[in-house]
Amino acid sequence: MRILIEVPTWLGDSVMSTPAIEEIIKIYPDAKIVFFGSFVSTEALKSHPNCEQIKIDESKKSKCRLLWLRKTAQTLGTFDLAFSFRSSFTSKVFLWFLNAKQKFQYKKNTYNGHQVQKYATFVSKALNVILEPQSLKLYQIPHLYNRSTLGINPGATYGSAKRWYPEEFAKVAEHFAKDYDIVIFGGPNEQEIANEVEKLISNAHVTNLAGKTSITELIEKIAGLNLFITNDSGPMHCAAAYKVPTVALFGPTIYTETSQWENPNGYLISHDLDCAPCMKRICPIKTHECMKSIKAQEVITLLENHLSLDR
Repeated sequence: MRILIEVPTWLGDSVMSTPAIEEIIKIYPDAKIVFFGSFVSTEALKSHPNCEQIKIDESKKSKCRLLWLRKTAQTLGTFDLAFSFRSSFTSKVFLWFLNAKQKFQYKKNTYNGHQVQKYATFVSKALNVILEPQSLKLYQIPHLYNRSTLGINPGATYGSAKRWYPEEFAKVAEHFAKDYDIVIFGGPNEQEIANEVEKLISNAHVTNLAGKTSITELIEKIAGLNLFITNDSGPMHCAAAYKVPTVALFGPTIYTETSQWENPNGYLISHDLDCAPCMKRICPIKTHECMKSIKAQEVITLLENHLSLDR
């Protein structure tokens, strides 16, 4: 049994697709999977024990995108099943080119609930089974830190509207600095805000990893954290997969659809302003009150409450 799975483009969406992927594996436990998609998403899933191959979608770099997709589909061989967790036209074309006995494509705005539930419903209908999505699942091995460690993720690839403020992250870090080392995470395009946070933290052991980790290393190091503070982002979902105690900050996005899935140690802060969720990359009314109104003490209180219960 060979199955091709085109994973979502974004890291967070790919992690949220893992419960649905695990349900496919439960039905076909010996299946060999080819993961197709963006570099970030395929890197996150390449550690899956059923992974036979990953293929990065580089069609945007080619002179003729459709020709690249056709040639790639032909080189991947034959499949019993093919699932695309993307609803784009190019994904539809790629499936059409693919040599698979059965093909299924996710359709955006068709399903209800949390994004994890949407992906599970897609697979349920494709295979004509009833699925109850379980926890997120990644297979990277958690990093072992020498000391209790608090992680900070001040970036958000989607846009500045999702980002909390460097000075607030720094206040939380300084509060816990006596008992925790501080690690700052971020991608290559998030180094500036990560550097801002680092400069504002004093009297602490701080490691700034922004732009310095592979996707695998990012997941491993997040998985080993004792505490985590993050905006709505891919790393937030990586933390949920390992049940890392997390405070997730939401402003312009719909937390009922993209909050951490089944993390008993996860906490969410959103002030539910009248203008939210606007789903904009940049605050359209220039106030950014949805994130500005969240203060460090709210995060500290939630984390302290968790620690008191955990003792």
